[in-house]
Amino acid sequence: MKKSFRIRFSDSHSDNRKSKGSPADEKRSRRLKWLGLSAIVLMLVVAGTAAQAQQKAKVPKIGWLGGRSPSGPGSGGESFRRALGARGYLEGKTVTIEYRYADDKLDRLPDLAEELVRLNVDLIIAPTTVEVRAAMRATKTIPIVFYNVPDPVSAGLVDSLARPGGNVTGFSTINALLSGKRLELLKETIPKLTRVAVLWDPQNPASAEQWKDSQQPARQLGLQLYSMEVSSADKYESAFKEAVKARSGALLVTQSTLGAGNSPRVLDLAAKNRLPAIYTREESVTRGGLMSYGADDIESYQRSAVMVDKILKGTKPAEIPVEQPMRFEFIVNLKTAKQIGLTIPPNVLVRAQKVIKELC
Repeated sequence: MKKSFRIRFSDSHSDNRKSKGSPADEKRSRRLKWLGLSAIVLMLVVAGTAAQAQQKAKVPKIGWLGGRSPSGPGSGGESFRRALGARGYLEGKTVTIEYRYADDKLDRLPDLAEELVRLNVDLIIAPTTVEVRAAMRATKTIPIVFYNVPDPVSAGLVDSLARPGGNVTGFSTINALLSGKRLELLKETIPKLTRVAVLWDPQNPASAEQWKDSQQPARQLGLQLYSMEVSSADKYESAFKEAVKARSGALLVTQSTLGAGNSPRVLDLAAKNRLPAIYTREESVTRGGLMSYGADDIESYQRSAVMVDKILKGTKPAEIPVEQPMRFEFIVNLKTAKQIGLTIPPNVLVRAQKVIKELC
C-alpha cells in the first residue's frame, strides 16, 4: 500500500501576520496606547492645576496700623495675635502681618496707611478711631477691622451697628456710655466727693465723646466736672496742677491714643497728686492705677479675631454687624488705695471682679 506524504511549506509573511494580529487588534492596541497617553497628560494637567491653585491660595497678608509704639502700654498687639492664633492664624506660618506704627506721632498715620495699601494687604487692623480714619482715607475697598472704638456710629466710621456699610466693622467698647458708671463708682468710693476732674483730649473724637457723655450723669450724681483738656504730652503736668488747684477730689481718665501712649506719666501724676482715679482699661490698674471699669479686653480681641477670620474667608465687612461687649470688669488696686490714703468701702470692693493687692 502506497503511503502519501503532504509536505506543508510555511509562509513567513503569513506567520508574521498571525504574530502581529489582525487589523482590528492593531487598531485596538493603538487606541489603548492613546488612552494611556491621554490619562498621563490628564494627570499632569490636574497636578499642574492643583499646584497652581495651591499657589493662588496664598498665605493671607494682614496690615497692622498702630498709632502707638508696639511695646507701649496697652498696645494690645500680643493679645490680639493670641486671639488670631486661636482661629488658626499663626504669624509667619498661616498668616503674614505687616506692622506700621506711628510711635505716638499721629500725623504719620495717613502715610503709614497708604503704605499698607501699596503692599496689597488683604485686611487692615486699625484698633482705635484715629487709626480707622487714617485707613479709611487710604482705601475704600480693603476691609478694616477695629477692636477698641467707643462709638463707631458717632465717629462716622459705620452707618449703623447692625449694617456697617462700606469696608469697616469691628468691636465697640461703648466707653462713652460707661462714663456715667465710672462717675457712680467714684461717688460710691468717696461719698463726700463733689468735684471730679475729667482728663480728655479735644483732638480725639472718642475722648471728646466721653467728656460730652459724662455731663448728664455728673448732674444726676450731684458732681461738678472740671475739664482737664490735654492735647499734647507736654501739658500733662500743668493740667494736674490746675486740677488740684481747682479742688478736684478725683479723676476720670477718658480713652484716647495720646493718653494711652502717656499712661505711665498719667499714673505717676495721679499718684503724686493723691488723686483717686478711674480708668477705662484693666492695664492701667495693673500698672498702678486705682480702679477701672470697662469692657473685658479679652472679649474684644476674641470677637474681632472672629471677624478677621470671616473676612479672610470671603464675608464682606458690610455684612458683619459691629459687636458690643457682653462682659464688663470692675478692677480695684488695694495697694494703690493704701498709698494715697484711701479706704475702699466694702460695698464697692465686693462688686469688683478683680482685686489687685500687689503691682504686676
